[in-house]
Amino acid sequence: MKAGYLSQFFSGVAAKTLSAVEADPARSHQHEFNGVNGLISVFERAAAKQVFPAKFLYLSDDDDPPVFEDGTVTWYDARHNHPTRSEHRLYFPTTNVSRCWAAGDLLVIGKRPGDSVLVVAAQGGSTIANQVRWLFGVGHAVQLGFFVREDLETEQDRIQFASSLILEQLGIVVETTEETFLDRILEKFGRRFPPTSDFSAFARTTLPDLTARDDPDRALMAWMEREEILFRTLEKHLIADRLRAGFADDVDGFLQYSLSVQNRRKSRVGLALENHLEVVFQQNRIRYTRNAATEGKARPDFLFPGGREYRDPAMDPRLLTMLGVKSTCKDRWRQVLSEAARIPGKHLLTLEAAISRDQTNQMRSNGLTLVIPRGLHETYTQGQRTELLDLGTFVALVRDKDLGLHVDSSEPRPLAPRV
Repeated sequence: MKAGYLSQFFSGVAAKTLSAVEADPARSHQHEFNGVNGLISVFERAAAKQVFPAKFLYLSDDDDPPVFEDGTVTWYDARHNHPTRSEHRLYFPTTNVSRCWAAGDLLVIGKRPGDSVLVVAAQGGSTIANQVRWLFGVGHAVQLGFFVREDLETEQDRIQFASSLILEQLGIVVETTEETFLDRILEKFGRRFPPTSDFSAFARTTLPDLTARDDPDRALMAWMEREEILFRTLEKHLIADRLRAGFADDVDGFLQYSLSVQNRRKSRVGLALENHLEVVFQQNRIRYTRNAATEGKARPDFLFPGGREYRDPAMDPRLLTMLGVKSTCKDRWRQVLSEAARIPGKHLLTLEAAISRDQTNQMRSNGLTLVIPRGLHETYTQGQRTELLDLGTFVALVRDKDLGLHVDSSEPRPLAPRV
């Protein structure tokens, strides 16, 4: 087993598209999947009934929390007394999760170390279903029969930033830490969480040979992954200190502390992404304003060439560019549409992998162009890729607009952020 690969979390994975009979309890009361050769390769042949603890999970693109329930699955050979034939089956109980299933949903059964099982169903045609397919490398060819993967140590299966975000939606926290950096972190910041801007700057110093001038896409993803590793290293250390101090009988205090950990993780990722993007623009000599006021209370994440130009009524709107930034989208991409009303065509940078075709079609019909770091383009279909921008292309776009703005101007071009 290699560290940093899916094999850390799963010994085997089987995926299929649910049929109407399997998904509709009114049409089937068996609650079983036939133990075809694929499932046998995951669970091995059963000498007797084997009961595995299982976590059931249903995912959709709704903002509602995932539906989950703990239970068991049973693996057995219905013909174990037959001299020549076997008929393996995987039994599952009725749960709140199975009640959500519908024909066409993606089903993934993963056997985990310690002989537990994760049963994940994802809404058919959804972004999260695409992401689960990409995560496990089962592609779009999954039909009614099981597709099985046992080798989970290929390059596709390496746990990077985007895949760790998907794993967390499955309830699996990827603890990527690097203890060799801990002393440096504590020496600089002490035993506390520093402001995100300071921590982002520190993360970049640990990659001194990396510059966004050469490759903005590679730099952004490398900085994000390094900051995630460093943050989890510090977090693990500080949480251990807090747990050693104990909570006595303060249950509410423990719950509040747990919630603060989760909220810090979520808010920090978005801020870190904006921090590193700001340096990408600075290193590429791009003029911009971060969080400039436009109409009402709207404050777009980035305006190019700046807020002053945006507020100038004589400024040609075609020379203005607006970029929203969200580490993940779901339906939150619509928030970008109401920002910077003078700019009809919006841009949104996200680290979301494998957004569904239906959703990218909605974005395009609303005048929104996605900016996706180049390394994540492979998670999209070939047709979708023709509509995406990578970060390097976006940088060139705003630079060309700014050069056009100044072609007849003697005003020097500032390199720092604008107001």
